[in-house]
Order: sequence, then structure tokens, then C-alpha cells
Amino acid sequence: MSELTRQRGVGLAQLDDTLQKLCAASRNRYVNPYEELEWPDRVEPGQWFTSPELISLYGTPAWERMDERARARLSFLEAVNFYSINVNGERALIEGLAKRMYAAADPVLEICTPYLQHLVDEENKHIVYFGGFCRRYANGIYGDRKLDFGRNYAPGEDDFLFFARVLIFEELVDVHNQRMAHDARLAPIARRINLLHHLEEGRHLAFGRLIAAELFERHARNWTSRTLESVRAYLAAYLVATWREYTNPDVYADAGLARSYELAEEVFAHPSCRAHRRAVSAGCVGYLLEHGMLAREPEL
Repeated sequence: MSELTRQRGVGLAQLDDTLQKLCAASRNRYVNPYEELEWPDRVEPGQWFTSPELISLYGTPAWERMDERARARLSFLEAVNFYSINVNGERALIEGLAKRMYAAADPVLEICTPYLQHLVDEENKHIVYFGGFCRRYANGIYGDRKLDFGRNYAPGEDDFLFFARVLIFEELVDVHNQRMAHDARLAPIARRINLLHHLEEGRHLAFGRLIAAELFERHARNWTSRTLESVRAYLAAYLVATWREYTNPDVYADAGLARSYELAEEVFAHPSCRAHRRAVSAGCVGYLLEHGMLAREPEL
């Protein structure tokens, strides 16, 4: 690994300075999740809950065959799926963050501990928003479609991959949040949930990029070329798997669409959907490429 690559890590002093600022922001902008939302007694069937352009079928023949009522219904179900993706992802995130608190053996994780405590608190609030919607207006959340197979890791690999997954997951989510928070077509409760999540995610994204870069630069120099190749392949596969969750056959079945599993495959392969995934992923993928965490742009 070149000297230039080794210098890309932010360093403990800069990381610590950033963490102190993030902790101060979390304290100063503390939000009570039970006071920030006014839950309506019910939601109207004809309202929109997902921006049409972000619905997984958008731009496909299946979308063109749907009337406005069916599209609005699908927008509700895709909102439930999006919120479910967040609940499932943030439960795993909280577990992983708690595991890494007070990790005295690792100086990077040790100085992160005060901010990790804020992260756990804020991610739990987000579950209150997303899970609260699904519990009140749907039949709960959709199940987690990701499978995790345990394996042996090189030194530092497990911690890096954890935070790199967090980076990918939250960057994709935040693009959706930003667009829907200000989409006047959506029901007020949907706009509010997306806005509240985005307001705190800005801090999380800043931390996620810094910690992933620091852990990668600290550990990757000691990995074998085979390990580095495996790490990059894993991240590319994780990005694809994350996008797969946005194309959920259970949603299509609940929307009354025939051949839901075949439809999910057709939609995932459709050129307009591939272009959409590349556009939404561009910022995240660009950062991973810039810091060597990916060697090439994944096939999305």
C-alpha cells in the first residue's frame, strides 16, 4: 500500500476533535421522540407515503399498468418496507455499537465510546419513528431479508466491515430521507418521519465516513492481498444485497400484484431501476472508491 494511501486516514487527534463536536451537537440538539410526532388516528388510503420516483416499480411496465389508486396503495406498502428496512438495520446497528463500546484494546474504538452512546440513543429514537408507523398503520414490519454467515476475520476486519456496512446502509437511507422530507405530495406524517431521521443522520454520516476510513487505513496495510480482495468483494455484495431489500416480493404480494417473486427479479434487472440505484449510490460509492475500500464500481 502506497505512502499516499496510508496518509488518507484522519488520525486519532482529528477523529477525537470531530467526535467531541458530534457529542456536543447531539447534546445541544437532543430530541424527545415521543414529543416530536403527532400520530394521526388513521392514514388515508389515497395518500402518498413514498415519492413516486423512489418506488421500486417506477419506470417499469408494471408501474405503467397500475392506476393512480393502486400506485398510492403501493406507495404506502413501500413506505412500510422502507421503515422496516430501517428498523431491522438499526436493531443490528445498536447491537454492533454496544459491542464496541469501551473497547480499550483498540484506541480508535475507545475514543469513539462517548459518541457511540449518543448513536445508540439516537438509533433507538429512529426505531420509535419507523416502528411506530408500522405498528399503528400496518401489520407490523416486514422481516429482515439479509443473511449473515459468520466466518473468521483478519485483525481489524470485523470492526471495519461493521462500520462500512453502517456507512452504506445509512447513506442510501439518507438520500431517500432528504427527498421525501420535502415532498409536498406525501402525507404529513411521512414527511415528518423522513425529516426527523435526516436531521440526526447528518451527524451519523459524518462519523460513519471518518471511522470507516480510519479503520481501513489503520488495518488494511497489514492485510494480505487476498483479504483485501475479499473485503472489497464483500462490500460490493452488501451494497447489492441492501438494494435487494428495496425490491421486496412481499410488498408486491400485499399490493395484489401477480407473480411477486418473478416481478421482483424483473424489476431489479430493469434498466431504469439499475440507473436509479447507481444514481442514489453515487455519493457512497464515490467515497468508498476514493479511500480504496472498493477497487471498482459495483454492478448495481
